[in-house]
Amino acid sequence: MITRLLVANRGEIARRVFATCRALGVETVAVYSDADADALHVAEADRAVRLPGNSPAETYLRIDLVLDAARRSGADAVHPGYGFLAENAAFATAVTDAGLTWVGPPAKAIAAMGDKVEAKALLAEAGVPMLPTWTEADRIAEFPVLVKAAAGGGGRGMRIVRDAAGLAEDLASARREAAAAFGDGTVFVERYVERGRHVEVQILGDAHGTVLALGERDCSIQRRHQKIVEEAPAILPDGVRTRLHEAAVAAGRAVGYVGAGTVEFLLAPTGEFFFLEMNTRLQVEHPVTEAVTGLDLVRLQLLVAEGAPLPLAATPPATGHAIEVRLCAEDPAHGFRPATGILHRFAVPGVSGEFAPTRGLRLDSGVTDGSTVSVHYDSMLAKLVAWAPTRAEAARVLAGALARAELHGVATNRDLLVRVLRGPEFGAARVDTGFLDRHPEVFAPLVPADGVPLAALAAALAAAAARRAAATVLASLPSGWRNVPAFPQVARYAGPGGEIEVRYRLDRTGALAGWSTDPATERTVALVEAAPDGVVLDVDGVRQAYRVSRVGSAVFVDGPDGSTALAELPRFPPPAAELAAGSLLAPLPGAVARVHVEVGQRVAAGDALLTLEAMKLEHPVLAPADGVVADLPVPAGGQVEAGTVLAVVNPVEEAPA
Repeated sequence: MITRLLVANRGEIARRVFATCRALGVETVAVYSDADADALHVAEADRAVRLPGNSPAETYLRIDLVLDAARRSGADAVHPGYGFLAENAAFATAVTDAGLTWVGPPAKAIAAMGDKVEAKALLAEAGVPMLPTWTEADRIAEFPVLVKAAAGGGGRGMRIVRDAAGLAEDLASARREAAAAFGDGTVFVERYVERGRHVEVQILGDAHGTVLALGERDCSIQRRHQKIVEEAPAILPDGVRTRLHEAAVAAGRAVGYVGAGTVEFLLAPTGEFFFLEMNTRLQVEHPVTEAVTGLDLVRLQLLVAEGAPLPLAATPPATGHAIEVRLCAEDPAHGFRPATGILHRFAVPGVSGEFAPTRGLRLDSGVTDGSTVSVHYDSMLAKLVAWAPTRAEAARVLAGALARAELHGVATNRDLLVRVLRGPEFGAARVDTGFLDRHPEVFAPLVPADGVPLAALAAALAAAAARRAAATVLASLPSGWRNVPAFPQVARYAGPGGEIEVRYRLDRTGALAGWSTDPATERTVALVEAAPDGVVLDVDGVRQAYRVSRVGSAVFVDGPDGSTALAELPRFPPPAAELAAGSLLAPLPGAVARVHVEVGQRVAAGDALLTLEAMKLEHPVLAPADGVVADLPVPAGGQVEAGTVLAVVNPVEEAPA
């Protein structure tokens, strides 16, 4: 039996496996990079071993270092988690060759499914439905097509190509991204199905020849071909569920599958479905399957790895409905640009359990108050899962918890997720992989434009209450009270839509005697209560409570409509360094992967100037207008911080003759 398990992963993934280990009495070993030295998974493990460095290539992807950590810590088994080395056949072989128990499928099965081109050919022989596929660009017979990485998943290396004109560049870009993410730049092309749904089947096999389907999940709502909303069971046409399960089991048997895995399909509007890929590992979205079946999939993984037969004889029935969202540090309004920084506050109300099957609200997180979101790893902060008797109830519970969550310090996709869950199209289960492209309304912030000045007013009144609480002289008088009412207190903030100026005056009783904001709001407001950490306002006859948190000059206001991040501006701002006209700044920390132009080159609006690489993804920097490249201060390979000047483009009319 397994007595001490090393998890070759980090963050939420490692914590999930550790939770089951604690329940089973199995000791745990963590590995960590320098950037993760203070991470939660390190603190929770019984033992932890440092992997020197920060980037995945020098830490979590180093097979030799991980095996050395297992030896030094006395681990007798290795769980790869999901991501990093989880689908690396060489790693599975190295673990077993070292005399350790491998918690995963046989290396042979990983290798068979690891090359997606060969996997499609193998499973086609087993009768699994396939899409037309090409490996040579000049043989492509139809458009649109989807370019995919042969050696990986998670949306990296994927490109939709709608005509032959853009094929060459998209193939080259996909190869670069695949090589950076998986160490293998091989790509292939398959037919793109418009309005297709991403439906996948959870399978589990044991060493005694049993392969079972444990239900299916709909993972159609995606950004950058990466899932952000997943649910179980999927809403399917009559007869499709049985055929999906049969195809998934056939795929598992074709490769002699042992352990937990996922067979992914593309479901066409016609009801036809086609094999996409097989993930030879546990999936990020496995909690929704656990919620509707009551099974602990990590426990089953460990039992199978120990040689036990599956304790199930058939596919378990699904009870109720579960929906999961991936809460990520990113800005959806700017192309889902990853965000980095300090997560000052991370609190989700109503959580009934973590890292294990539970009815109600489940939170699987790798972060807490004060965690640093770095540029080195994926942007996912946590998974929030809601189970309820019906799909509508699950969506409502999940949206409500997300909307009330306090997420301070780093931009997240929370508002988008709430709008998706509350939208009529999602409610009617009208979803597919192009959902976000067709619904730009979900990108709007939860707090409406006229709600931002109210948040700023609440921030100003909370600050006034804090000053009074700290005052040593005339503490009984409210901040802002004057014998002469002509001079109000003034506070200025940088907000989501620009600068906001708040002017207010309190009378001797602390009531709001006068106020205004710029930009103005037409709401009628009275102050009910003010404290340093919260303000209650009467807005148009309705009381509204605002929670206010401050970190330095940053102010976070959580109100009934949602959350507003503000930055208090100084009364006398220091002189700023003047940037050259036409300067393009790095939107986040990263490395300049490639420079596509030269100084003096004429460019058109939208031309790619350079490519920034951060959080495992490529971020093109484009020319904002027609012009001439005047400066490229950072060469390829250079590391940059957010705000670094990457290029200067002079408009055509200002370019020298």
